[in-house]
Amino acid sequence: MISRLSGTVIDISDKFAVLDVHGVGYKIACSPDTLASLRLDELASVYTYLAVREDALDLYGFTSDEDRGFFELLISVSGIGPRSALGILGIASVENLKQAIGTGDTGYLTKVSGIGRKTAEKIVLELRDKLRAHVSMKEGPSTLRAESDVVEALKSLGYSQNDARDALKEVPADITGTNARIKEALKILGQK
Repeated sequence: MISRLSGTVIDISDKFAVLDVHGVGYKIACSPDTLASLRLDELASVYTYLAVREDALDLYGFTSDEDRGFFELLISVSGIGPRSALGILGIASVENLKQAIGTGDTGYLTKVSGIGRKTAEKIVLELRDKLRAHVSMKEGPSTLRAESDVVEALKSLGYSQNDARDALKEVPADITGTNARIKEALKILGQK
């Protein structure tokens, strides 16, 4: 298995990057967060997962070993393939996804990640016990709902889900309350 690659980034698209490692270009499917961390013509190191299928060998890349580990947990759920797992990772942060799964918040998973209710229930059912030890119960479903409400409000104002989520990441943690977080996210979006 190819676990990590280090080399020069020679191409970046909206779904993958190409890393030149000693003259060999590796096409690596990545989440938007991973792609945003890469810079063209600069050295980069990417944790990878090699998916072996009958007709293809696909590489999936991540900025951290923790993200790759969570990706592997997601694909262990029956019915979730590597592309679906990467799509889920691209919509919400790993911490929020773990929190939602650990607390059984299927509503957050369906609202934020765009997966169906049955798939969300299956993910929670199969991963809840594995993630419960890593979940902070003080930040339960209300925190996740508040975050998804901010994202939904920004989307209703015409911003894309990714832009809304990226702006929300930049909102300082000391700003609390849905309205205050929306206002701060709008300021951040206005500066871009």
